[in-house]
Amino acid sequence: MLVWRDNLSQSVDALRAHKLRAVLTMIGLTMGVATLITVMTLVQGANLYVESKVANLGTNVFQVGRVPFAVTDFELIMKALKHKHIELSDMQALAAQCDACLTVGATAQVDTRARRGDKEQENVVFAGQSATMGEIDTRTIVAGRYFTPAEEDRASTVCLIGHGIVEQLFPGLDPVGKTLRVGNQELTVIGVYEKIGSVLGQDQDSFVVVPLSTYLRYRGTRNSLIINVKTSGEAAMETAMDQVRLILRARRHLTGNQEDDFYFGTKESYITLWKSISGAFFAVFVLVSSISAVVGGIVIMNVMLVSVTERTKEIGIRRAMGATRVDILYQFLTESVMQCLAGGFLGIALGFLAAEGVKSLTSFPASVAIWVAVLGVAMSSFIGLFFGIYPATRAARLDPVEALRSE
Repeated sequence: MLVWRDNLSQSVDALRAHKLRAVLTMIGLTMGVATLITVMTLVQGANLYVESKVANLGTNVFQVGRVPFAVTDFELIMKALKHKHIELSDMQALAAQCDACLTVGATAQVDTRARRGDKEQENVVFAGQSATMGEIDTRTIVAGRYFTPAEEDRASTVCLIGHGIVEQLFPGLDPVGKTLRVGNQELTVIGVYEKIGSVLGQDQDSFVVVPLSTYLRYRGTRNSLIINVKTSGEAAMETAMDQVRLILRARRHLTGNQEDDFYFGTKESYITLWKSISGAFFAVFVLVSSISAVVGGIVIMNVMLVSVTERTKEIGIRRAMGATRVDILYQFLTESVMQCLAGGFLGIALGFLAAEGVKSLTSFPASVAIWVAVLGVAMSSFIGLFFGIYPATRAARLDPVEALRSE
């Protein structure tokens, strides 16, 4: 039996002798692996990005709202829209009665436009927050300050703005102390939030935050509030949620087996929803790339069969010189695996380059993980072995006398 170095050397020589055929054989597998690597890299990056950006809640914070926070069931959402609004009095009741609740705040928001002088910005999130949200909100204020409870009590016309508002309406200026108009409200800027960036292409910095009383004076009671509850730690969250449920059920006159007409949202619920959505896309793309890889494997098998036919006399000579069936089997298997590995490594490189290109040219994130590359190599090796077995077995079973007679 040949040592593995001789077997590898012969396989390399055979591939070099048919370069064009080897390259064409690898293309299908290369594209399949490149697609798989690109998709997995982008999905992993998006998961990490959503975990850090979308769920802007701490591990000890949960929300309570009239409609579900993280579902895709349209019928459930339409049913929830008939529920009674969550009001400011509900927040005040929770703050007074919930022993496990460290801080209770409330928010509401609507899309509008903002103006300053002759500059105008569309699609601005106009949000109202209670003064207690300053202790709950995880966003960082980089200039100015948050509004005080006294300013909320007086429904003061003050606001904090996101970095997108600064870039559009206050280019090159310090916005603190200056005014802007939201709807028919003239507001004085008292603070600026740190830049968040885009999440999956959606700008997260075009917002204006005002005291909740100011917001309610502007919007009335047309919006249901979202209550935010901060607890002393993860261990206290379940207790706090149970207390909040009992208090709200009592206030909303829900008894016995009547279902809650409000919903809880946590950081984990947002992340779970995103992963279920991204998982569906991931499965589709994996299926597509797997089909491409299998097609590449079938092409490799067919080309190897043609190679066996063309090299029948070579096989006969090797058998006459003492090569065993196992030697012939290993030679053709090695050639198949080498082509697949070469295509796999090229596909991994193209996949990572494509993901980095998407990351640098767009706001879509990417996260390159070593295990993704290992998976690509493993898949290439498996395809090489699986689709190379039949041609290699056929070559090994050739009768040496008949092979020598072939032209």
